[in-house]
Amino acid sequence: MFQISTYFSLAYLVLLGITVVLCAVLPKNFRRLTLLFFSWLFFFSVSGKLMIYLILTIATVFNTAIWLSNVQKEQDTAAKDLDRETKKLIKAKYQRKQRGILALCGGINIALLLMLKYSPFAATNINTLLRLMGASYQIRVPSFIIPIGISFYTLQAVAYLFDVYRKKIQADPNPIRFALFMSFFPQIMEGPICRYSDTAYELWNLERVRFENLILGGERIIFGFMKKMVVADRLNMFINEVFTHYFLYDGFVNALAMVCYTLQLYMDFSGTMDVVIGSAQIFGIKMPENFQRPFFSVTISEFWKRWHITLGTWFKDYIFYPVTMSKPMKHMTSKARKKLGNHYGPLIAGGVSLFCVWICNGIWHGAGWHYIFFGMYHFALILGGNMLEPLAIKTAARLKINRKSLPYRVMQMARTTVLVCLGELFFRAHGLRAGLVMFKKIFTEFSLATLMNGSLFTLGMDIFDYYIIIVSVIMIFVISLLQEKGINLRQSLQKKNLAVQFTAVYALIMFIVIFGAYGQGYIPVDPIYAGF
Repeated sequence: MFQISTYFSLAYLVLLGITVVLCAVLPKNFRRLTLLFFSWLFFFSVSGKLMIYLILTIATVFNTAIWLSNVQKEQDTAAKDLDRETKKLIKAKYQRKQRGILALCGGINIALLLMLKYSPFAATNINTLLRLMGASYQIRVPSFIIPIGISFYTLQAVAYLFDVYRKKIQADPNPIRFALFMSFFPQIMEGPICRYSDTAYELWNLERVRFENLILGGERIIFGFMKKMVVADRLNMFINEVFTHYFLYDGFVNALAMVCYTLQLYMDFSGTMDVVIGSAQIFGIKMPENFQRPFFSVTISEFWKRWHITLGTWFKDYIFYPVTMSKPMKHMTSKARKKLGNHYGPLIAGGVSLFCVWICNGIWHGAGWHYIFFGMYHFALILGGNMLEPLAIKTAARLKINRKSLPYRVMQMARTTVLVCLGELFFRAHGLRAGLVMFKKIFTEFSLATLMNGSLFTLGMDIFDYYIIIVSVIMIFVISLLQEKGINLRQSLQKKNLAVQFTAVYALIMFIVIFGAYGQGYIPVDPIYAGF
């Protein structure tokens, strides 16, 4: 049976190639249907009969959006040619009806996500609480098979509903176009989380494949393969060993595993996004970027504006702003501003909104107390940073430190990277308790003995593996630094003759073939974020 388990497989490349060829030769109407067919074939290959969840989401959200649109038209008709006060009453009546419709469909889809992903976690904790209270009764812990990508396409569907409700977009009357928007195969497993206005009509008005897009998209796919196969997958055996048997190793090994996991997560997820966005670019589809060189960030807040960007903007638009702009929060901000001033006053309501965002962010990533801790960790860092900003400005001025100088910014980048790595330690650990033990070991049992006696190079990676990772990371860092300065190497390469382009691409492919982590001794690693 034709089955695809990852973007980094021959089967995915074959499916992509067949789709590209067909979309290059077929008329526009057939290109649309072809893209939808292969998108559903891809999802069925990954999830099998669990594809029913995607179909149900598409069907319910499509029809609910039409329902909302009809209610909005009814409101406009009912309020036509009436006085201002009567229009307000009619608007309030229809707004209540729309909110009810939105809550019904959005609630059903969110509830389904919560049931599948979090009911076992909730049941386990309820049973623990019952035991602590001395109760003999225990509830049954459910077990569900979770469809790949449900966290991503559910948020995309909810965003679409909210945008129709807010009249930012019109409800799509075409079920095929909406299904294509929801199902486009490169993004279905790991995003990016697209808005309807981002990609729906580009997918529908699909042009024939152009040679320029084929080359640019292909180059980005190959770069993504390099990040994933050469770096992320090579790190996996060491990371699994240390995070599984953390109690056997000293603080240095635990710290190294923490840094390696942060690197692995970035290379895995950003590499996957390179493959996804590169695949879309081949078809002429411009997807929103999900990463913008996050490790050049000088604050945690900036880091999360550069890392998993589409998730961050989703939380900002559909949780942070609605909570901040609610009547109770606006009233609180008004009172606090009078007592605490223009900086600290808004931080109270902003802190409540930020808390909502980060508790949801932690839970979205998985069912476990360490994920919740991860969310609260970043909430505390961002809120604390906002609160201390005036003090930081005054201190820098008093010490005559130029906060825009390169040394100061490098120091900030290093500090931010360390804080991110500590957060990822808890994110990856097998539970909150394990994360706390590893954290303690880093600061109380730090020793270079494993490095000095060479035993470090027996924990899943030998010294040759470390050399490959260091060289690869330096290459990626240089490319990222050039991008940070506004230099796009792929576009620069396009201006060279074909021989130079071919040589560069061939060299990268050979680098992957020679140094990629695959074959005997390596276990294929599914993209990490596909499990969230």
